[in-house]
This record gives sequence, C-alpha cells and structure tokens, in this order.
Amino acid sequence: MEAVYRRKAFVFGGVFSLISAIMAPIMASAASSTSSTTINATVAATISMTSGGTVNIALTPTTGGVVTSASDTVSVSTNNTAGYTLSVANTDASTNLTSGGNTIAAHTGTQASPSTLAVNTWGYRVVGVGGFTGTAYSAETNNGSSTSTWAGMPAAGSGNVLKTTASVASADTTTVWYAVRANSTKAAGTYTDSVTYTAVTN
Repeated sequence: MEAVYRRKAFVFGGVFSLISAIMAPIMASAASSTSSTTINATVAATISMTSGGTVNIALTPTTGGVVTSASDTVSVSTNNTAGYTLSVANTDASTNLTSGGNTIAAHTGTQASPSTLAVNTWGYRVVGVGGFTGTAYSAETNNGSSTSTWAGMPAAGSGNVLKTTASVASADTTTVWYAVRANSTKAAGTYTDSVTYTAVTN
C-alpha cells in the first residue's frame, strides 16, 4: 500500500507541474490599461431681488413747506462669488411725481452732492452712499425745519449705483429713503411715479 500511495503522489505531482507549465506563458502575457475622466459641474450664477412695492408719504403742507420721508427696503440674494451691483433710476424718462395735470419735480441735488430739498420737489437718499454722510437717518413727518440732504432721481437709462458687493449674498438689504417737500401752493392729491431697482452680478 505504501508503494502505491507513493506512485499516485508522484503522478499527481507531475500533473500539477504540467498545468503550471501550460499556464505560465498565459499569465505572463496579461496586459492592462487605465483611463481617467474629470467631472466638471458648472453652477450658473443667479440673482434675485425684492422691494417694498409702495412707499407712502403723507404731508400737511404749510406756507414755508414741510418735509415728510419714508423708506423702502431692497433685498438681494446671489450665489455669485464676486457679488452684485445695485442701482436705481426712474422707470421712465419723466422724473416728476404726477397727480392729474399737477406735478412735483425731482430735486436738483445729486447723489454725489446731495442738498436740502427745494420746495415742491422730491428726492431719495441712502445713508453712507455718495455724498450722503452719517451712519443713520430717521423718518421725518411734516418737518418745516428739515436740514436732511437728498438727491433727485435720475431718468431711466442713467441709473445711480447704490451698492457694490464682492461675495455671495443672502437677503442682503439696502434701505432707500424717499422724501417730498411741499408747501400750501401745491394742489391736494396723490402724486405718483415709479422707480426701478436693478441688481446685476459682478
């Protein structure tokens, strides 16, 4: 039994050696190749804006004239890493507030050089922008001795820049004040005009 066992072991060993000899050249000839792909996901810049919609200014005029003001809040959101630029202009070529055939003209002061409102004019201001100095402003109601300074609204196509940022923004707000100075010669009525805010990505 011992001799037979050894013979079978020898035969098995020979078969294994034969298989290894056959497989060796096959395994040696295997080849491989790799390739890389880059994934680019381009996220477009977006921007959105809201404003109050209506600014109501109520005056009870006197002979010398009074100033009443109210504010609007503009809110801008953008994912643009370079930020945005906000500007304002009248919606059309006429900068008058109108009530039927009556008008209240835009003030002659500018954003660079604002000045106190002339009688029967209207204007806007943004604290800290252009020539508007100071860090705060409070609403005025029928103020006959107002010394606050204002700029006249530019016509459509000639907007003034109110803010420029340099990063993404989420509900970033800008307070824009509007005021009218009127005296008792101005006819009663609701005088109306509209302005347009424009926010663009940088």
